[in-house]
Amino acid sequence: MSAPERVAASAAQLLSDEEVVRRVRAGDRALFEVVMRRHNQRLYRAARAILRDDAEAEDVMQHAYVQAFACLDQFDGRGRFAAWLTRIAVHEALARVRHRARELPFDGAEPPSVRALDPERSAAARELRRLLEAAIDALPDAQRIVFVLRDVEGLSTSEAAAALGIREIAVRARLHRARSLLRRELRACGAASAFPFHAPRCDRVVAAVLARIRPEPA
Repeated sequence: MSAPERVAASAAQLLSDEEVVRRVRAGDRALFEVVMRRHNQRLYRAARAILRDDAEAEDVMQHAYVQAFACLDQFDGRGRFAAWLTRIAVHEALARVRHRARELPFDGAEPPSVRALDPERSAAARELRRLLEAAIDALPDAQRIVFVLRDVEGLSTSEAAAALGIREIAVRARLHRARSLLRRELRACGAASAFPFHAPRCDRVVAAVLARIRPEPA
């Protein structure tokens, strides 16, 4: 990358999502990479929380980005672009679950007990993260996706409710149940370290999406 290109890339990182979207709409398609790299981890975590499959979560991300790009004119700017984008990924992931004929049990049922995690088993942060991820994966579908959207990715209650198509009171109830199960693990190592979206995976998703939205040669 040349010096001018590095300067341009650094400047692009300072743009808000909404300004990036405005410029992409105006014809600067390459700038869409900025929002992909900015939100890759959030979309990956949201999709994986529903599907519990790394490869399929990546595929959902690609589909969500392509769909978002095609529908940018439908983003009205009244909410956060990140929440709008997450909602697209969540809907795609849920559609895949329904396609498998395994409806998510959003029925308020009590979750199975999560195996108690002993911090003394390992002082290593990597092991603690693995244990936390296992505990999150053990949550019922309804509670796991609410926990990831709210506590891992920081969506508001209203944004999570809109993404999942449920009432805010249901989001609060499911989040409370999830937190009560995971409180010890969260104190030990924090949710932010769970399900990292590593650079090679990020590059792979970005490259695949850019290839699909690139203009046809004249």
